[in-house]
Amino acid sequence: MRFVSWNLGNGGIDAGGDESRRKNQIGIAAELGADVLALQELTNWDEGDWWRLWELADSLGMVPLPPVTSRIGDGRNHLALLFRPETVRVVRYRPDVGQGAFHHGLARARLAVEGQEFAVLATHLAYSDGDTRLREARWLTDNAGPFPGRPDSAVLMGDLNTLAEQDPEPDWTLVPRNLHARYRLVHADGSFGPADRRALRVLLNAGWTDPQTQVDRSRAATVGYWYANEPVPLRLDHILTTGRIRPLSYTTCDTPDTRAASDHLPVALTAAIGGNE
Repeated sequence: MRFVSWNLGNGGIDAGGDESRRKNQIGIAAELGADVLALQELTNWDEGDWWRLWELADSLGMVPLPPVTSRIGDGRNHLALLFRPETVRVVRYRPDVGQGAFHHGLARARLAVEGQEFAVLATHLAYSDGDTRLREARWLTDNAGPFPGRPDSAVLMGDLNTLAEQDPEPDWTLVPRNLHARYRLVHADGSFGPADRRALRVLLNAGWTDPQTQVDRSRAATVGYWYANEPVPLRLDHILTTGRIRPLSYTTCDTPDTRAASDHLPVALTAAIGGNE
């Protein structure tokens, strides 16, 4: 099974309605060969009965599940989960299961591959501050281990807006000071501390696993080459696993084409479903 998560950056649409990036993203996504694809920042994709989503899905030979719209904002930002019907069967799907608790929303699907059932959670954690991300992360801990009525195995995919444990502390002098509150701990007196990694750490402590610790090759940063608010290389996009999901490879798809296509690079996990934990 191949899982891919990608923040498309404003839906792949630029100023003046230029959709060159979006069109290039279709070809890139086809090359990534996902069986399960989580997409964030599908800005304005609801226009025209979601024709952009269907165009992408048809080009990939995948089926989109009902998208989730960001609770905060102007209603133009969405996320979606797609699956390849030849390899994956949908047992159950619930959009926006966070019931308004998430800035961008949460999609949860129960999937099956050759009789092996597992859950997939797709989300985009809040960009604004670590406290909000931490609250959102707590909605994702139940799937980190056995829980009544849910599969013991699960995959969590998305732009989590939090550094990986392996990322060194950024050089904050390279980041505009007015943006530090997004990614740094804020002390009681309003001063800044180190990078706020609490959201990811609570997920890992609850039982989710970072595949980076299970494969030999270190993956590249997913941001740090585009906008001024993320000028240092960081791994903000993640795919976490639990249960009988056995990672085989875990990579950031860093090429000239993917760098030109979005401010985030796609993340891909190839894993075996089932067998021993």
